[in-house]
Amino acid sequence: MDIKRLIIVDSNALLHRAFHALPPLTNKKGQPTGAVYGYLLTLFRAIKDLKTDYVVACFDTKAKTFRHEEYEEYKAHRAATPNGIIFQIPMAKEILEAFKIPVFAKDGFEADDLIATIAVSAAKNDNLEVFILSGDLDNLQLVSDKIKVYTLGKGIRDTIIYDRSKVIERFGVTPEQMNDFKALTGDPSDNIPGVPGIGKKTAAEIIQKYGSIKNLYEELSTDTAVLKPKVKEALKTNKESAFLSRHLVETKKDVDIDFNLESCSFGKFNFNEVEKKLIGMEFNSLIDRLPSLKT
Repeated sequence: MDIKRLIIVDSNALLHRAFHALPPLTNKKGQPTGAVYGYLLTLFRAIKDLKTDYVVACFDTKAKTFRHEEYEEYKAHRAATPNGIIFQIPMAKEILEAFKIPVFAKDGFEADDLIATIAVSAAKNDNLEVFILSGDLDNLQLVSDKIKVYTLGKGIRDTIIYDRSKVIERFGVTPEQMNDFKALTGDPSDNIPGVPGIGKKTAAEIIQKYGSIKNLYEELSTDTAVLKPKVKEALKTNKESAFLSRHLVETKKDVDIDFNLESCSFGKFNFNEVEKKLIGMEFNSLIDRLPSLKT
């Protein structure tokens, strides 16, 4: 069976990672370009490494999401996106258009929700393997036999592919349990509270033992859960926070978008058009990599 591969690009996360990982890079006009350069460098490497057949990119929008409506403090403590990144988002979309890579973004939802929707839909194809290219690990909850996360190690040069065994090795829980794990640990970057006082090690031990927070709280309600008194008290006191946190970290898998796999077929781009875009952005060093991307 000829297995084909789809890359779903978590664009905002990848741009953020490149922006902070690389030394400041500007064009002759003094405009920042480093985030897009790092984004393309990583994308090119992934396409080449994975011998990709299909590519699609997802972006956040400026609009608030359903999570903000359900939890007012969602991402409340996050610093504003640097202007240097905001300036480069249209540039990234412009080069993606030249590569004929479809771009998805939808008000009310995060890129992660679009990624989840596309990944789960695409994974139903028996002849397709899905890779989520990201700068963070928020999508590990989607990892399965058909879905993997291709992400960055140190800087933007080292890459790691998370399959089921890698997720378990790193966090001590399965991909299906990542949301329960985060329900306990919270996620400071998104201001998701979790259960105060429960760290990653304790959370992993609890989820390993009880399987999910639903099972955990059923045991707690009958007082049969065997836990340290301090941990048990924290869990009981913050039950509402735990379930809210689990709800907030779970990505939507049924966003109404018009995804069609064949429209994501990669490699049919016009070489001269892409070369012109790269020269215009002063990314001449990337031009030599183009032939290896063509099909």
